[in-house]
Amino acid sequence: MTRRFGQVIRLRPEGEEEYIRLHREVWPGVKEMILECHLRNYSIYFKDSFLFAYFEYDGEDFDTDMKKMAAHEETQRWWGVVKPLMEPLETAGPDEFWANMEEIFHLH
Repeated sequence: MTRRFGQVIRLRPEGEEEYIRLHREVWPGVKEMILECHLRNYSIYFKDSFLFAYFEYDGEDFDTDMKKMAAHEETQRWWGVVKPLMEPLETAGPDEFWANMEEIFHLH
């Protein structure tokens, strides 16, 4: 069964141009790992210093796949570049960088 995710984070004003530039050419190994970890239809939107991410997960074990992604060397380097450009919302959970959003409507 496919799971849908919506997430939000704030983009630091001084990091906006760099973040957008980096995402025009995401590193190939990072994109491969995203697909290998069963994330599909991954999109990131930008508006007024906020980023909204949407993706679908079609794997069997989300937590294991996310640990696999987090252990991936190129992804770690990518995160080292992009994470300083963002700041979590004050309402993000203790284990969240991107804050997970609650889905309240879906039309299929």
